[in-house]
Amino acid sequence: MSHKRIPKRKAAIAAGSVAALGAAALLLPNANASQDGASDAAAAPKTMKAGDASDLAAQLQQLLGDAFAGSYYDADSQQLVVNVIPGDKNNVIVQAKKAGAKVREVENSLAELASGAQTLKAKATIPGTAWAVDPKTNKILVTADSTVTGAKWDRLESTVDTLGSGMATIKKSAGTFKTFVSGGDAIFAGGARCSLGFNVTAGDGSPAFLTAGHCGVAAEQWSDAQDGQPIATVDQATFPGEGDFALVKYDDPATQAPSEVNVGNGQTVQIAQAAEATVGAQVFRMGSTTGLNDGQVLGLDATVNYPEGTVTGLIQTDVCAEPGDSGGSLFTQDGSAIGLTSGGSGDCTSGGETFFQPVTTALEAVGATLGDGGAGDQAGGGAGDQAGGGAGDQAGGEQGGGQGVGGEQAGGEQAGGQEVGGGQEAGGGQEVGGDAVGGEQAGEEAGAGDGGQAQTH
Repeated sequence: MSHKRIPKRKAAIAAGSVAALGAAALLLPNANASQDGASDAAAAPKTMKAGDASDLAAQLQQLLGDAFAGSYYDADSQQLVVNVIPGDKNNVIVQAKKAGAKVREVENSLAELASGAQTLKAKATIPGTAWAVDPKTNKILVTADSTVTGAKWDRLESTVDTLGSGMATIKKSAGTFKTFVSGGDAIFAGGARCSLGFNVTAGDGSPAFLTAGHCGVAAEQWSDAQDGQPIATVDQATFPGEGDFALVKYDDPATQAPSEVNVGNGQTVQIAQAAEATVGAQVFRMGSTTGLNDGQVLGLDATVNYPEGTVTGLIQTDVCAEPGDSGGSLFTQDGSAIGLTSGGSGDCTSGGETFFQPVTTALEAVGATLGDGGAGDQAGGGAGDQAGGGAGDQAGGEQGGGQGVGGEQAGGEQAGGQEVGGGQEAGGGQEVGGDAVGGEQAGEEAGAGDGGQAQTH
């Protein structure tokens, strides 16, 4: 993301490198199924984009009611897979198939999975653990980091056993869960560094941005340069608890806050709307430590037990992140804002899991809307005005190879500052569709740096 503190009359129209594509409306077919052989052909699963699959899944959840047991997007076949509980709703299942979904019967209902999650919350809220419903396995995926050993592990394992053999699975993470303070452009407060997520318009019409809640509770005033003058003040922050998000208002009401993600070397992705995450969908994350990386959504409504406390309602992914990436943007290739980087384990060398605050939930909670915080004009394409240390230096580490998003590769020199939540070196990288532009990471990387526990970034 980028911003410019310039008069509205001087704002230039942004020339985004990726056009946002609105999801096509998906209308369910009529209730009466065909009585001839054509019904079999009509029931064949359709190929669709992840955004369209998310829209269809929401409609089918209403249609199927209690029979709906979750859904996910199969990226390989480009199909929506909908889980259903066997019963007497054959007619609506036929409708779901006619709508283009691939329907499969499963054992665990959403209510049963939610009950299992409540049992974990009551009996196994242990720092270093996390759980989320995995619709691909129709089970609760429980993750324990490297600090969960001995009596803690025994307690977690016995709690999972009480749920039944077909209800949950446990996996071990080599890292430790901690928050990752960072995101798109770097922002600074004292010795701490986080990342700007998405520019928004606050409820009172003033320009603002979203970032991680653990950044918002760490400091009240934030700058776009290390040791620079404050440019924004925290208005609301939630962490820990029901989310990890903060609304930070720009101090200058004339600030131009374009709705875009800065992916490096002057390239931007225009953000047109906020959208719900879809399990199985490809997503991209931009952060001030590691730049641009991509991966898939693994689970929704995740609960993470950080050392600072429990956070609920998060998105679980296999996208890598490191300290300094907290608050950063999670988005799709077609320009949908999905999440804000919260925390996780691992790094961009060995991999790991990262959790994100859903943008839709954050916007509703703080009363903001996604988009330009200044007057109608958006600031120009971002060459040379990236928050985080100025002069067009992209926040990010050395990067190479990867999934294209529509511009050149994120890279460049990173501004310094203490990464809240740890001190690992930037790694990994992601090509953005063109020439690879390398860069060095500069500045102090201070913090825990223990590489093993669930952490905020």
